Amino acid sequence: MKPRVPSFEDLLNAAERSAVHLELRDVYEADTESEEYQHWRRTGSRRDDEAAAAYWKPWVDLVSGLGARGVKVRRARIVSEPVTEYIRYEHAGTPWIIRAGEQVRWLPRSQASDLALPGNDFWLIDGKAVRFNLFSGDGKIVDPQYTEDPKVAALCADAFEAVWGRAIPHDEYQV
Repeated sequence: MKPRVPSFEDLLNAAERSAVHLELRDVYEADTESEEYQHWRRTGSRRDDEAAAAYWKPWVDLVSGLGARGVKVRRARIVSEPVTEYIRYEHAGTPWIIRAGEQVRWLPRSQASDLALPGNDFWLIDGKAVRFNLFSGDGKIVDPQYTEDPKVAALCADAFEAVWGRAIPHDEYQV
């Protein structure tokens, strides 16, 4: 029997010490972002207007709440260079998640060739619970996977820390 995949909010709200996220794709086609992405494309690189504030409010509230409880939230992104338009969009929105309390770093894909990485993006909670975010070839979200297998959690923890140690802090990474 497959383990039940907790909702994303339940998973993050269960965190007691840490929540780390590794992103490996250059393009995401999340339906929840499509309107915000199109808005960004129309207005250029600005993502600090009223529409962006409304879009980011749920995430800012969630991450701020985690930080208030002492949970450290870190995100690392491995990206191809030159970056895609979507990565430019993500980079432009990253100040919102930093203001919420996340730490964010970027690693050019050319600097990750010798790292052992899981095949999918993941969230690792407290070093023991892993939610793999799965995507179709065109970037659409498909059903996630969840495990608390200690070997898988250790693989993800090691991969994240290896990327984190090499990655460039957001305020130093130029797209």
